[in-house]
Amino acid sequence: MKTNISYWNANLIIVIFLLSIWFLSSFGAGILFSDYLDNFQIGGFKLGFWFSQQGSIISFVFIIVLYCFLMNKLDKKYDSEGD
Repeated sequence: MKTNISYWNANLIIVIFLLSIWFLSSFGAGILFSDYLDNFQIGGFKLGFWFSQQGSIISFVFIIVLYCFLMNKLDKKYDSEGD
């Protein structure tokens, strides 16, 4: 029972961490810090605009891959391989 609780606590930590990265990359960089990021450019586009258009989508795909990697590692640690 202790292992099951530890597994879900670790799972929640991973999810909260990744959701905070998602919030910062999409809402933070695309909306809140857009004016500051517009001082920099990527490929001729202002960085704030780039994050609101492509950066948040790329960040989301990266977060999905990172989640799969971290959960596989967590499953191996707790010997809870799923079907």
